[in-house]
Amino acid sequence: MISLLGDANILRHVALLAARLQAEPWKDFADYLQLHFLSFSDLGLDPSDPDDVVWSRCQERQVLLLTNNRNDDGPKSLQSTIQRLNQPHSLPVFTIGNADSILTSAEYADRVIDRLLRYLLELDNVRGTGRLFIP
Repeated sequence: MISLLGDANILRHVALLAARLQAEPWKDFADYLQLHFLSFSDLGLDPSDPDDVVWSRCQERQVLLLTNNRNDDGPKSLQSTIQRLNQPHSLPVFTIGNADSILTSAEYADRVIDRLLRYLLELDNVRGTGRLFIP
């Protein structure tokens, strides 16, 4: 089973992706990977928790984080956290290049899903990469 967490500012976007993953042509891939979407509360997190807490909890629970480009504003930022704590076995963070396009373009949403599934099928090969941009 692969668990994913949508970042607090893209919950609607991730919900749309999750719904698309349950339809053709993606359903068989999602079922094969046993994709499971979690909420912040499922992980004992609050949406206002700092980036370093969210990243660390995702690593502890082996949950993949989907973001919309968190910033590098200080030592608790996502990028700083990755630079400081990332290890060869760490899960990557998937950053959606233009998350709002998911809401307006089915073609873009499908490109995001396609790239995400490709990474998930080879998850062990992308551990330790820090951040991966999709699509």
